[in-house]
Amino acid sequence: MPSLLALCGFLGAACPGARAEGGQVTAVSSQVSADYSRVTLPDGSYQAETYTFGEGGHYASAMKDNSIDKLKFLDLAQIVARALAKQNYVPETDRDPNRTKLLIMVYWGTTNGAEGASNSEAYQNLQANQGAPTPPPTPPPSGAHGGATGNDNSARANAARQDSTASSLAVVAAENRNRDENDERTAQLLGYDGELASTSGLELTAFHNRREELISEIEESRYFIVLMAYDFQALWKHKQHKLVWVTRFSIREQGTNFDKVLPAMTDYASSYFGQDSGGLLRKPLPEGHVEIGVPRALDTTPGK
Repeated sequence: MPSLLALCGFLGAACPGARAEGGQVTAVSSQVSADYSRVTLPDGSYQAETYTFGEGGHYASAMKDNSIDKLKFLDLAQIVARALAKQNYVPETDRDPNRTKLLIMVYWGTTNGAEGASNSEAYQNLQANQGAPTPPPTPPPSGAHGGATGNDNSARANAARQDSTASSLAVVAAENRNRDENDERTAQLLGYDGELASTSGLELTAFHNRREELISEIEESRYFIVLMAYDFQALWKHKQHKLVWVTRFSIREQGTNFDKVLPAMTDYASSYFGQDSGGLLRKPLPEGHVEIGVPRALDTTPGK
């Protein structure tokens, strides 16, 4: 089981805020279990719910990226804890399992995009074979009286080109299947799957741009964070993994520094922690400063 951390005291003196990189589209998708709901207090705020963090893991990109690779889990957890506090999710500071309601697993990383797949060798070979003219018959040797030599050479050349085309088609078909499977996995990870499914069959309609836009975002490398909140009591007492809510948010990797944009994108996504977003939401991230608190205390429980 991943290590559990009880983070406390994220209400200390604020340090200088990080300026958000505005303009980048942040995608948020949040879902809630049918039997989970927040209790609303008379002033309109939510009743406090206690939690403890679990380190789900970091999914590194194939390319080196210091803006995320050097970020430690505790750095990330501090920012997420500040955002959770806005929705009155509070860390269980006494590490008392009887008073802990949620286990919030934190996953983060970078997806490996599929952009540029049409530049593969198989695609290039297929395009070359499809566009190449049929070779003319080879002229017969000097002094020959006709015969099938030229036609035979032309037939062999055509057969070779057909074999090459068939081979390229098979490779391209396999690449397309792999690409579709990768897109599906990435869509599920980022929370794009429901929206993408709703555009299925629109490829030849006036709404095809909507689907192409979604696929384009899925196939670009994206920074992501996934928060999965489990019922801690069910897990602790009955060993049941009962997922009560999950929030996924992401932003394009190209042109973005993860460590700089992290506070702002987490702050934006916090409105949907423990709430259903009603599908995928995609909005430009506003520019501004997000204050990051300094923890006063930190307790850790070694992994088992």
